[in-house]
Amino acid sequence: MSITATELKSNLGKYLLLSATEDIYITKNGKVISKLTNPFQEREDIARSLFGILPDGLTPEQAEAERLGGI
Repeated sequence: MSITATELKSNLGKYLLLSATEDIYITKNGKVISKLTNPFQEREDIARSLFGILPDGLTPEQAEAERLGGI
């Protein structure tokens, strides 16, 4: 979502809540000057991308041992 700096000033609370779920780009004179974002979103995206990565029946310990070459 993209909003003007004036819009942000007028409705800061609204955009703080929205930034928990999506990035808010702030513009001034038609140029993006800042981004309001959730600092934890990247971690959540990474964690979600890992779900289902291990085959059924393989424990995390077995996966680690395999990754380390059986050491």
